Amino acid sequence: MEPANQKKIQKHLQAIAKILYQEAETKELESLAGIEKTIRAQTLEYITPELGFFFLKEATGTSSGRVRTIKSILGELPISEKQARKLKLEKNQKISPYLEQCCLRASANVSYENAAKDIHKYTGMSISASTQQRIVQRYDFPEIGCEQEIEEISLDGGKVRLRTEEKGEPCIWKDYKAICINQEIKVAKLGENEALIDWVNKQHLAEPLTCLGDGDPGIWKIIRQFNCPGEIREILDWFHLIENLHKVGGSLKRLKAAETFLWQGKVDETLALISPLKAKKAQNFCRYLETHRHRIVNYEYYQTEGICSIGSGAIESTIKQIDRRLKISGAQWDESNVPQVLKHRCAYLNVQL
Repeated sequence: MEPANQKKIQKHLQAIAKILYQEAETKELESLAGIEKTIRAQTLEYITPELGFFFLKEATGTSSGRVRTIKSILGELPISEKQARKLKLEKNQKISPYLEQCCLRASANVSYENAAKDIHKYTGMSISASTQQRIVQRYDFPEIGCEQEIEEISLDGGKVRLRTEEKGEPCIWKDYKAICINQEIKVAKLGENEALIDWVNKQHLAEPLTCLGDGDPGIWKIIRQFNCPGEIREILDWFHLIENLHKVGGSLKRLKAAETFLWQGKVDETLALISPLKAKKAQNFCRYLETHRHRIVNYEYYQTEGICSIGSGAIESTIKQIDRRLKISGAQWDESNVPQVLKHRCAYLNVQL
């Protein structure tokens, strides 16, 4: 900005500041927080709407037509029909696109009620909890795609508590599955494993394709249905493997030796250590090793050579992030709403909002 224009702005702002100060309630100016709230409220009511109206008129070249009021981060803006058409606003839209994006980001993390409080705290604009919910439910989240070749997929699942149709009946829990592509892109589906499989099969899959998961047989059943053009490299999550090892308990020296063997992918040597134990947990772990023998790789070599990930931390983190929204204390969901909430949360995690 040119220095001359900066001086003009400063001069006008000084005059505006004097007027606003005279109109402010004295008791609100006794603390910095009170001054901040006062200035923001006055700005949203008297200043930024006028700036917005001027910019709208200049940018669109018109102000004719019936006028409607839209809530925005600039306050409540009067926008005419012709201006709305040029700015590609929908006919019934009452919240600006930018403020709507703020609402979507806030409600991706917390309940709609808390999102309403957060938006008011951050922007000064009041968007009710019910409106927050309507924004999410009507929003057309773009279908997630992967432009790059998929080299690695980690898969895990979570649960969501659903309301039952009959009032008074206990809630039910239903599984959802989520995948993380190349440790970046997240996709989740509620009870739609086939849809998740179809999504993966439409992408460009590398050869070999690395798939990581824990010991849940349902996860590997899904992975077997991926139409990879070549080899699918199945890897049991290292951290899940060691977690199960330490459930065996007993001698710390034996556990340490077993962990060293497993780190090098030596299943037989590990079984030789654990199988003589008669405890049920030890025998369960031996069966676990036999079941996933072909998925237990030389983790040390894979990590040293940087061949691929050895842990499914990316998808476990995704599940935790999704559950931050689905498992808010006391939350119960209508089953019909959950798919949209999953899309909403994944869009947020994929930094599309």
